[in-house]
Amino acid sequence: MKIIESVEELQDIYSAGLTQASVAKVANALTPLYRRMIEAAPFMALATVGPEGLDCSPRGDLGGVVRVVDEKTLHLPDWRGNNRIDSLSNIVRDPRLALMFLIPGSNTTMRINGRGVVSNDGELLQSFEMDGKHPRTVVVITIDEVYFQCARALIRSKLWSPETFVNPQDLPTPGAMLKALAGDFDEVTYDREWPERAAKTMW
Repeated sequence: MKIIESVEELQDIYSAGLTQASVAKVANALTPLYRRMIEAAPFMALATVGPEGLDCSPRGDLGGVVRVVDEKTLHLPDWRGNNRIDSLSNIVRDPRLALMFLIPGSNTTMRINGRGVVSNDGELLQSFEMDGKHPRTVVVITIDEVYFQCARALIRSKLWSPETFVNPQDLPTPGAMLKALAGDFDEVTYDREWPERAAKTMW
């Protein structure tokens, strides 16, 4: 197998396809139109880096996954999850992060690269109240660059086309995957109780 070992080799392969639009779309702060896109996204992937390596975590919320504070600042509440705190631990030690936003029905995705800090400021947590509950922390994100992503990946995957949706019953359940790893594990009870447990601990 031939391995590419330098950026120069990559540039030789891809430079012919680099267009003016690919460069011009990058901004160092939210433009009014970029802000509209970010505020419309209920889901994103959060990528972080730390001493143990990389992490990529799904994040979702009602009415927009992040709060836009200004053209350079976003707030990301940390709602209930698995309590592993992989992403948060990374950010505390290395502020670099990357975000990819998805908007159901749109083939245009948005990307942000920037830096974050983790805050448990009481007033900030209170501002995210949902059903009488609050996030335990909020990630305050400073934008370094923002741009929209070429739509080809979503078009090729037909991500939003119902005819391509996979039947969940054809996939292993979370309980089955845990049993395969843990051995002595009650997968049936876990899967049966999970929907109700999740509904009670959404926030």
